[in-house]
Amino acid sequence: MQSIIDSVNGIIWSPALIYLCLGAGLFYSILTRFVQVRMFGEMWRLLFSGSSSDKGISSFQALAVSLSGRVGTGNIAGVAAAIGFGGPGAVFWMWVVAFLGAATAYTESALGQIYKEEHEGQYRGGPAFYFEKAMGQKWFAWIFAIATILACGVMLPGVQSNGIGNAAELAFGSGGMVSTSMGDLSLTKIIAAISIVLVLSFIIFGGVKRIANFTQVVVPFMALAYIVIACSVIALNLEQLPDVISMIFADAFTPMAGMGAAIGWGVKRGVYSNEAGQGTGPHAAAAAEVEHPAQQGLVQAFSVYIDTLFVCSATAFMILITGAYNVHGAGEGIFLVQNLAADIAANSPAYTQTAVEQVLPGVGKPFIALALFFFSFTTILAYYYIAETNLAYLKRTLKLPGFNFLLKFVLLTATFYGTVKTANLAWGLGDVGVGLMAWLNIVGILIIFFISKPAIKALKDYEAQRKAGVKTYTFNPEKLGIKGADFWAKRYANSQEKAREKDIA
Repeated sequence: MQSIIDSVNGIIWSPALIYLCLGAGLFYSILTRFVQVRMFGEMWRLLFSGSSSDKGISSFQALAVSLSGRVGTGNIAGVAAAIGFGGPGAVFWMWVVAFLGAATAYTESALGQIYKEEHEGQYRGGPAFYFEKAMGQKWFAWIFAIATILACGVMLPGVQSNGIGNAAELAFGSGGMVSTSMGDLSLTKIIAAISIVLVLSFIIFGGVKRIANFTQVVVPFMALAYIVIACSVIALNLEQLPDVISMIFADAFTPMAGMGAAIGWGVKRGVYSNEAGQGTGPHAAAAAEVEHPAQQGLVQAFSVYIDTLFVCSATAFMILITGAYNVHGAGEGIFLVQNLAADIAANSPAYTQTAVEQVLPGVGKPFIALALFFFSFTTILAYYYIAETNLAYLKRTLKLPGFNFLLKFVLLTATFYGTVKTANLAWGLGDVGVGLMAWLNIVGILIIFFISKPAIKALKDYEAQRKAGVKTYTFNPEKLGIKGADFWAKRYANSQEKAREKDIA
């Protein structure tokens, strides 16, 4: 099974996808005149403006749902894997894909808003919706929707829950082995799996509002706690930080693991972590209640900074400052750098737990296990919401009775299985899911640009209104030559009708 997954990943994550991710980010950075830099202040302002409605969630809630998908195992175990297989220089390429990816995140999230719909009293949107409406290719939209349901409902939850299981076992011990139909399993992992599934069941059966309410509290709190611990570790070793930063930059261009490994692992784990271009962010962005689509695009671009340039950097600095890492060579059992035991897996939270434990004895292992539980748990919630949104898209055409319950059951099963099984298999399946979505989404948004440039037109329109100092923003897609944005066309027509009635009165 592992060899098959590795072979599939070798095809999906070829150099073509690596450079497509970087190229698309650079392309949209230039087209938006580096919106991720120019509009940084506006991103911050928008983050706390706006409110939820009966049909949509607030910008902050949408950011929290999106961040819950971004901030997860990738920030703790993913960074460790990038260093373990790509060397310290891989961190630099994670930064590059995050900086450029912020422009991609703006684009895909603005598209999610522009082409969203109201479905059963809630806003729904995402790549499947904008592929159908902007590209006019329903077959492509269906392929993406099915691939996303498989990725987010089956392949990706196991990566997150696996991180929780491994961290719990490292922190509290195996608790003994239990013979099951799946083989001998750690009692600690079984208890962790049951706990995750029970709590997850309660929340996902409550709908998107319950997911948003849960994540808007948990994600900021845990991210802040994690950053405080990380900053403490870095502060206690501050004299080493300049050398670590120098090592990252030096190894980025003359990498010990090879240029392909440094860029490949940096981009792969960067995309896995910040999800820019992957097509997951637009689902939460579309659910937000905003005055103009560009607003949520800017908020979602900001989330990439939080994820990679903040949380991932903190993890990388902790690991490199304390030397709690190995760098694997080309062959089995070959190490370019070996500071830890050979049997400590790079695809696990062990590097991060060891780093914190060295500086704060007795705190590192249990704290990282707890942080990983909340990070990964909220990421699984985000995966469910994304899979459910794509199922809702399919149900616009087909009657699929019972499929919502089936999705919940499959996701819970995948979560349990991922918690108790090996890390390499879980990450392999996750990489297949991320790669498939990234290929489809990035190619799709590039095609949409050459057809009608809707995200760029929306940004220019928003900037023009902002420059004019309007108090209430409006979005008229027909005036901008954007077709298929039925929700916004109807909203604009209704607002104009109300304005006329007010003038008459």
